[in-house]
Amino acid sequence: MDQNIQYSELVNEYIAAFPVDVQLKLQRLRQIIREAAPLAEEKISYKMPTYAQHGNLVHFAAYTKHIGFYPAPSGILAFKEQLSRFKGAKGSVQFPLDEPLPEELIRQIVEFRVEENVGNALEKKRSKKE
Repeated sequence: MDQNIQYSELVNEYIAAFPVDVQLKLQRLRQIIREAAPLAEEKISYKMPTYAQHGNLVHFAAYTKHIGFYPAPSGILAFKEQLSRFKGAKGSVQFPLDEPLPEELIRQIVEFRVEENVGNALEKKRSKKE
């Protein structure tokens, strides 16, 4: 079995473990991430759906009252002002389940992380040639 299909099934199982209203939010979040990072590999890492392209881009996880979104500390810092109304920490933000997802903000963060990881990968490649 293709590993990407296997991982997608694991993500499907992860999402299916939650109530229907939460599943809908998780599916929408997944769709936004996949649209913003079409080349990213979908997998399970740290027991969470994870998207990787030249390293991990973002993770997400559902909890009782929120969805945790983990775009690494750089993703939080770059969007600190826009994320200020949400609870969070150095590398995470909490989107309350009783509010709509900030879809455009999520898209921008994922696109930022793709650019960051691709740029870092190119920089490493250049450094090795020197």
